[in-house]
Amino acid sequence: MAMNNPYAAYQQNSVTTASPGEVTLMLYNGCIKFIKQAKAAMENKQIEEKNTNIQKAQKIITELMVTLNMDVEISKNLSVMYDYINYRLTEANVKNDDSILVEIEGLVVEFRDTWKEVIKMNRQLQHGQGGQA
Repeated sequence: MAMNNPYAAYQQNSVTTASPGEVTLMLYNGCIKFIKQAKAAMENKQIEEKNTNIQKAQKIITELMVTLNMDVEISKNLSVMYDYINYRLTEANVKNDDSILVEIEGLVVEFRDTWKEVIKMNRQLQHGQGGQA
């Protein structure tokens, strides 16, 4: 079945052809987007939209938690941080506190930026080693 919306088709294709690292980057970017939308909704007293966007951000964080390889030490630390982010998102939602969203957005941006660097370093390693074969 062909999609009528070319942008939707592009988005679907970019997710299905992305590497696991790129998918993680997309998840971080989506989480940031939903946190920003929740903040805007909170400022505009749009309670239902705020709630929906916070829940979307929480679903992304939950997905990131589920995909962690717990055999790797850093995954245990990430799991604790993701759990904290989920807790704070719930708190922001219940208390209607946008300062919590600002805090959480900062954490997710740090994770995203670090992940971008990891992807960049991996690409450099792959290309550097690829030429020496």
